[in-house]
Amino acid sequence: MDLTYTPAQERLRRDLRRWLDRHLPRAARSARSVEYGDAERLPAARAWQRRLYQAGYVAMGWAREYGGRGADLMDEIIVEDELVRARAPGLLGLLGVEMVGPTLIQWGTEAQKRRFLPPILTADEIWCQGYSEPGSGSDLASLRTRAELRGDTLIVTGQKVWTSYAQIADWMFCLVRTDPDAAKHAGISYLLIDMKSPGITVRPLVQMTGDAGFNEVFLEEVRVPRANVVGQINQGWQVANSTLQHERKMLGSSARTQQLFQGVRRLARAPRPDGKPAADDPIVRQKLARLGARVETMRLHSLRQLTDQAHGRPPGLAAAVTKLVTTELNHDLAALALELLGSGALRAATDRRVADEGLWPYEFMFTLGMIIGGGTSQIQKNIIAERGLGMPRG
Repeated sequence: MDLTYTPAQERLRRDLRRWLDRHLPRAARSARSVEYGDAERLPAARAWQRRLYQAGYVAMGWAREYGGRGADLMDEIIVEDELVRARAPGLLGLLGVEMVGPTLIQWGTEAQKRRFLPPILTADEIWCQGYSEPGSGSDLASLRTRAELRGDTLIVTGQKVWTSYAQIADWMFCLVRTDPDAAKHAGISYLLIDMKSPGITVRPLVQMTGDAGFNEVFLEEVRVPRANVVGQINQGWQVANSTLQHERKMLGSSARTQQLFQGVRRLARAPRPDGKPAADDPIVRQKLARLGARVETMRLHSLRQLTDQAHGRPPGLAAAVTKLVTTELNHDLAALALELLGSGALRAATDRRVADEGLWPYEFMFTLGMIIGGGTSQIQKNIIAERGLGMPRG
């Protein structure tokens, strides 16, 4: 693993820093970033992604013919690091850029790539993920949403749940059962569904954070052109697993973890009511050191994954390890922040005395959900144990 930078990579870092100094929105350095479905922030979030893309810093690793720069992995990690350093806003179209876009590049037809990739990059079209159903979460292959092929149209009926961004999404990448008589992991197809189609009802679900970021989606005889099937009909499970690999990589991003750790360190250094920072306490410093070691370990783990990719080595179970460890680490970081805040953590986000705009109680609850999303920690442990360590199924 080579941790040195070439002159070209150092130039990329300097250029991006200068660009961020000129173009980063004033509100970007606030503690809270764009929340799921926050309609008031959507125009600004869309404009930020478009500006970042026009500057060449979105989906840099995509091939030039699909709107990327054909950049190598180290360039991508440099950009990610600099955006973290600047505390830049996240991407509104993250699910498109990180999940369905790479899936379409791998599995989609040329017509699908030409139609869907450009508006993904500019956030002109927002995507949501139609995977989980009531009773089909971790056991995703048990899904029951059905699609019946009638000529060149699929008629979709069923329900999805925990669907992030559904209330603002233009499109859904969705798994449906097209052959109810096939084996459990067969007979599944991967569809692209226009969320403006007749027969779609979206009901937001209010989380314990107070946000309505997740949704129920009901589909009643929704008509989807056969041309919107990704891969082959009844062979969508392999396509779906490609998307899941991208999702676990996204959820396990070390960038978010580094941002949270920076915030916890700022809290620890801030004066308390007695005028002394919490970091003066050796026990607090010990806790910070332990978490810092875990954060650095995951950063190096991410770099090792990048090295493997750069040399064409298969990722193996690295994505599962990353997702498992990072989501739990993020929750532990938020927990320490609440400990540092003490009773101040109970203040409302609207209280002028609240720390970081109420970020930390929100993060404590939100990161708990991320331990579940994208395959629970228990599922990840089973995958690692059975497929990586060769342990028998329990």
